[in-house]
Amino acid sequence: MSVRTPDPDWNPGDEPVVRPPVNPGWLSDLELAEVRGRLPLLYVEAVPVRVDGLGQVTEVGVLLRANAVGEMTRTLVSGRVMYGETIRDALFRHLEKDLGPMAFPLLPASPVPFTVAEYFPLPGITPFTDERQHAVSLAFVVPVTGTCEPRQDALEVTWMTPAEAVGETVTSEMEGGRGVLVKQALASVGALR
Repeated sequence: MSVRTPDPDWNPGDEPVVRPPVNPGWLSDLELAEVRGRLPLLYVEAVPVRVDGLGQVTEVGVLLRANAVGEMTRTLVSGRVMYGETIRDALFRHLEKDLGPMAFPLLPASPVPFTVAEYFPLPGITPFTDERQHAVSLAFVVPVTGTCEPRQDALEVTWMTPAEAVGETVTSEMEGGRGVLVKQALASVGALR
């Protein structure tokens, strides 16, 4: 029995047939393309940092990778949140996926992002672009204490000072406007002087 409030023009024959998904947490490539064309997708992003004994950021980790057309770009830890997955679990999964299992990230006690970034396929709406889709990303600064061995499509993790990370050379290499995100991240933890 449905407990939803019916729309004014609703009739019982309008109810969709619900079939259990083959893989309840993920979408096929075709399903993903269909969803990307209709709905914003939820992502998490992490700016990995190293901190000193006082908790002040000393280094920022930026990923180097080759994009779809073979260009070398810089990016951050990032990925979609799966259906039924908590933000904390998605953040941990993507940190491990991009930095390796020995990175030992220290997830925040309260999973509150330093910002929410909106990515649009058309440039100019926000500083962030993603030609594939409209995406909403919860962005976090996450200290890591272990050894980072990039996996998946990341070629290396480059550790740099906060000043280097927000320098024009590095921010111009960041894809989708993520240089702005790095600046916001470092400003949120008082690492920009």
